[in-house]
Amino acid sequence: MPGSEWAAGDALRREVLGNTYVDGVSDTWAGAAELQDLVVRLAWGTVWQRPAFDRKFRSLLTVAILTAMNRKHELELHIGGALRNGCTVDELVEVALQCAVYCGFPAAIDTVRSIKQISDEMS
Repeated sequence: MPGSEWAAGDALRREVLGNTYVDGVSDTWAGAAELQDLVVRLAWGTVWQRPAFDRKFRSLLTVAILTAMNRKHELELHIGGALRNGCTVDELVEVALQCAVYCGFPAAIDTVRSIKQISDEMS
């Protein structure tokens, strides 16, 4: 598994999501090593490393996409990552407001609740 994309992806994933999460999920992914390898190499080692967008913008996009997909667990994880990447609560709420129009109000309401919960926990 280890290679330059894997090492870069693992390092960035740890910066954005935190060592506690990465170490914890690694323990629970026994039997899914191939999936974890793909996530680390392709998502974090390739796409998140591209220079066209900075981390903050990628985080805002990710929060919007996860809101649209109604993926609460990943959404909450990436709200924390967005805050670590320099996004403000106000910016995240703007993303939720934009999503309300295109994804529905229930999705946006859940996202705002998660933003409050995660930001309070990180304060």
